[in-house]
Amino acid sequence: MESKKALITGITGQDGSYLAELLIGKGYEVHGLIRRASTFNTDRIDHLYQDPHVNGVKLFLHYGDLSDSTNLWKLLHHLRPDEIYNLAAQSHVKVSFDMPEYTGDITGVGTVRLLDAIHEMDLPCRFYQASSSEMYGKVHEIPQKETTPFHPRSPYACAKVYAYWTTVNYREAYGMFACNGILFNHESPRRGETFVTKKITKAIAYIEAGLQQKLFLGNLDSSRDWGYAPEYVEAMWKMLQQDEPDDFVIATGETHTVREFLDEAFSYANLDPQKYVETDPRYFRPSEVDYLIGDSSKAGEKIGWAPKTTFRELVRIMVDADRETLRRKMAGGKDAA
Repeated sequence: MESKKALITGITGQDGSYLAELLIGKGYEVHGLIRRASTFNTDRIDHLYQDPHVNGVKLFLHYGDLSDSTNLWKLLHHLRPDEIYNLAAQSHVKVSFDMPEYTGDITGVGTVRLLDAIHEMDLPCRFYQASSSEMYGKVHEIPQKETTPFHPRSPYACAKVYAYWTTVNYREAYGMFACNGILFNHESPRRGETFVTKKITKAIAYIEAGLQQKLFLGNLDSSRDWGYAPEYVEAMWKMLQQDEPDDFVIATGETHTVREFLDEAFSYANLDPQKYVETDPRYFRPSEVDYLIGDSSKAGEKIGWAPKTTFRELVRIMVDADRETLRRKMAGGKDAA
């Protein structure tokens, strides 16, 4: 039986790298869309991107961008994938206030370009759209579930709402197998270094090594529902294995403040955060999302998904990984993924 073929946009990001691992493990031929850059940005997938003729790993990378419709059409026409996972985005909320037009074009309209290409070439594939808990913004209901109204509080969240409803529209208008995964915050050792959780755990490693004296953070009272990224990409895959397309909240059902994450991480390292941590107004958002907590009971019932890693375990996984990364770096080795 011929293996399934999947295309992942945003494959070099945290979720893309874990999803590529998962799909390869299931026998898929995986193709990833990457942007051209002056430096290599494939660190998270370098351990997978090897000669397929030598070791049988089926991972192929293609240059492209969600702003380029022609390239997307060519790629889809050539590959004709069975599944498409749209994870690409300008995904940093604070940056979206500085670059609202770019964020809207890539995160929002980029989804339209993909969906319209699938529709126009009548491609019989299944489509996953990476939606976000940031869409709930100024929350209207606690906890948030699939029927909770959206109230976005950033250009990023507005773009994600547009992409969400576009996905629903193409599903309803054209009968496409298109799903939204409304994923709440999910972290891992591969989290980008500008995100608050990674800033905290990386700072601990550098403070312990005497390489950093201060950590500057924004709003410590924001509450988030934090899960473990490798588990969340499994939910993405499960959504596309259903008989009928649907939308799902993926979350732990617990909320913790940034301060709690900070205290848990520093306590694990036997460090006093008051000695090292200061707040900086530059890291505050113009409009804040204060309280996110998700209800993933629908995902549990319909696709059999549930979180496994606890908040404390997640924090410790990240602290230990950043310690090991710095140890290798100082020893002259390659950074850990």
